[in-house]
Amino acid sequence: MPHPALPFASATEILAAIGGRRLSARDALEHYLERVHKYNPIVNAVVVQRIDAARAEADAADRDLKAGVLRGPLHGLPMTVKESFDVAGLPTTWGLARFAKHTAASDAIAVRRLRSAGAIIFGKTNVPTLLADWQTYNDLYGTTNNPWDVTRSPGGSSGGAAAALAAGLTALELGTDIGASLRNPAHYCGVYSHKPTYDIVTLQGHTVAGLVAEPDLNVAGPMSRSARDLELALDVIVGPDDIDAQAWRLTLPASRATTLAGLRVAILLDAPNAPVDADVGRCLDELVHFLSRQGARIALGAWPEFDRDEMHRTYLRLLRSATSRNHSSSEVEQYRTEVGPRLTDSLEYWRTAREAMVMTHRDWLGVNETRHKLRRAWQRFFQTHDALVCPVASTAAVRHDHSQPRHARLIEVNGHANPSIDQLFWAGIATVAYLPATAMPIGCTLAGLPIGAQIIGPQYGDRTTLEIAKIVEREYYEFVPPPEFAR
Repeated sequence: MPHPALPFASATEILAAIGGRRLSARDALEHYLERVHKYNPIVNAVVVQRIDAARAEADAADRDLKAGVLRGPLHGLPMTVKESFDVAGLPTTWGLARFAKHTAASDAIAVRRLRSAGAIIFGKTNVPTLLADWQTYNDLYGTTNNPWDVTRSPGGSSGGAAAALAAGLTALELGTDIGASLRNPAHYCGVYSHKPTYDIVTLQGHTVAGLVAEPDLNVAGPMSRSARDLELALDVIVGPDDIDAQAWRLTLPASRATTLAGLRVAILLDAPNAPVDADVGRCLDELVHFLSRQGARIALGAWPEFDRDEMHRTYLRLLRSATSRNHSSSEVEQYRTEVGPRLTDSLEYWRTAREAMVMTHRDWLGVNETRHKLRRAWQRFFQTHDALVCPVASTAAVRHDHSQPRHARLIEVNGHANPSIDQLFWAGIATVAYLPATAMPIGCTLAGLPIGAQIIGPQYGDRTTLEIAKIVEREYYEFVPPPEFAR
């Protein structure tokens, strides 16, 4: 029989039940398969399933456990992964109908590591086309809805992953993040995610066109219903690709935090170029008061020694330079005719993005130099601060709006229409400088939608941001199931 804590138990709790023989891997899997059958038509989060193979793997996990054989720290755990990761025998399309018949020959390395640790992959979750949106929809699989309000987006690009976790359709997830694609869905759906330090988790096997070079900025990381699960999953997937693993190993520093008392926390609550809605600000204010009551040393408005606009411009240029490889040569030539070859000082997203996609390598080298100066400024900043807490996005989950390209959409912030794309400012803080960021739920809007915050730490300070999230989860706020799915 399923464990009474299912379906919203943490992966850690489910694993403890399986390891203690209070729950079989097969029963855990069947429970989530039944939930997918019942609730997935409402949210459209799980878009590919491998049921027969997963059942066989669950039965084998139960036989092994009975024989005293433990495959790894995820032994018997049923989980899903973002559609863009290769899983042998399943399609990898990135939401593009022309790749509907493309079947992966082998697992992505991160997926292979999850399975080697004992996880049972029973499906894949939806993504926006080319992973390029904070709304999750595509011509192949359709639109994914937010379990808290099906008229709203679950976020993106790991939107299907967050919706599946929030709706109780899976126990753990694997996503990616280059523009808050782990953090934004966690914020919109009230779950947890971790964007690791850049390049500590290989993205081999996460591609749409057979590319093998590791992309700039982009990372793979876990999503869950508990902060405790994030570190568990990260420890499984972390490490170099197969070539580099012949020569080097990764050892992340221990957390700077074991308690909030004395923790040096910088707080950034708002920004002129990415204003924050009052509901988000209220939840962040309440979190800051909690941290202060627990003895944390709060530094409101603390910031490294560089200009925020220059940081944001640098991020957008590197972001759109990195994602240009997903565009056709004809598209890139069109962008070149629209903006010309010269970089300007514009912060207008449309122009900055197109300039970035066609800039010369010499120009890219200059932008990259600025990025590395930012990294060193953050290194100095984190000598006197342990973490930065800030918003994930300007508002709670937005309503579905597919009427305009992403950069042309507007959202309402404190009664004013603002470009939705401005929120990339909050994504870029951690991404441009290779920093880790853990997203965690901290409350709800007055209308009952989830609100999250991100904890940003020093490069390779992943265990610090994860530990702070675990403390906040234990002592302040934890995952709450969406009412319509908590049955």
